[in-house]
Amino acid sequence: MPKLVAHQADTQSKLMEGWQLKILMLSWEYPPNIVGGLSKHVSSLAVQLAKLGHEIHVLTAGNRHLPSFEEINGVKVHRVTPLNYQDDCFLSWIGGLNLAMAFKAESLVKEFTFDLIHAHDWLVGAAALVLKDVLSIPLLSTIHATEHGRNNGIYTEMQKFIHEKERDLIIGSDQLIVCSQYMKEQLLTVFQATEENIIIIPNGVEPPETFLKIEDWIPKLKNKKYIFSIGRMVKEKGFETIIEAAALAKEQGFDYTFIIAGKGPMLDTFRRVTVERGLENHVSFIGYITEEQKNALISGCMAAVFPSLYEPFGIVALETLIQGKPTIVANTGGLKGIIKHLQTGLLMNPGDEKSLLEQIHFLSKHLHIANQIGAKGMEMVESLYRWNRIAADTSRVMEDTVLNSRIKER
Repeated sequence: MPKLVAHQADTQSKLMEGWQLKILMLSWEYPPNIVGGLSKHVSSLAVQLAKLGHEIHVLTAGNRHLPSFEEINGVKVHRVTPLNYQDDCFLSWIGGLNLAMAFKAESLVKEFTFDLIHAHDWLVGAAALVLKDVLSIPLLSTIHATEHGRNNGIYTEMQKFIHEKERDLIIGSDQLIVCSQYMKEQLLTVFQATEENIIIIPNGVEPPETFLKIEDWIPKLKNKKYIFSIGRMVKEKGFETIIEAAALAKEQGFDYTFIIAGKGPMLDTFRRVTVERGLENHVSFIGYITEEQKNALISGCMAAVFPSLYEPFGIVALETLIQGKPTIVANTGGLKGIIKHLQTGLLMNPGDEKSLLEQIHFLSKHLHIANQIGAKGMEMVESLYRWNRIAADTSRVMEDTVLNSRIKER
């Protein structure tokens, strides 16, 4: 048997038996350092991959309060401090983070031999591309969102810079993962990516393990019907639509209460607008909450709403669906791929407060149907979006990427 064929057969045999890979995963955020949804995605995936037998090393940003290394739930977490960690310019800070990551990885390879690099978004792209060349191993990248999608185009110098960094990572990766068909179409049209290099694997979710009683935290919400939302306080999440819907409901004589959690640059603006519109008793922007507090708010709500103008996937919608809550999402991006209207949830027109209010009215008037929608949504999430299934699909992509790389080498 020729050497190449023999090697391919031997490698394929190892994969079929369950190949245990050593994976270097790069992410700018990782618990307990949480900025957005990426942190939870990476940690959930890393833990499940470790349970499958892979050796996972996560390289991420640290600070003076966190250890430079610790093992969490079977995942080896290495934290680095950006070379210019005190720089107020975000792009300079990211540049310093990538340099620190590259230096740390070069020291790690003296102790470990990695099979694959897995990068998450452009924020770690520079380090990922350098390490791909230095270590001569394949690069798998998950593209969670794009600057073009967030802004519906590229208009400023900063947006152009990020857009080009995204392009570099997409072109330089051996394999790409996106979370929805919507994101795949973006990569094909905006970046002219190669279709066969893109795999769709959705985000995942797990049922909450512990519950905080809402009355022990916010007594006034005991037995109170309220609508819950959560997300980063930025324009693309569409929270202005909730404010407008609350104002319209008040005008029409409906007493709906909205509880909105999350932090971000527009939090103070949303709070100020709520006061200016006289909606303090109808809309509450409560800021950052813990995981346990989030689960308590989901558990106690009558419904959840995510009115995003741009949303590559929408992992928060899975978190409300898995608790059986009727969930209203904007008919856009990855959200519309999760929900079937009036079956597993409800769809609203993006940026349309009248459409949002129409869905809320429906749920309020048809409680039995609302409960059925919640139950069907939970059943759907349980069968399709649990993290063990997502990790198994990702593991197969990782194994194929390593296999294809080794075959090409020979």
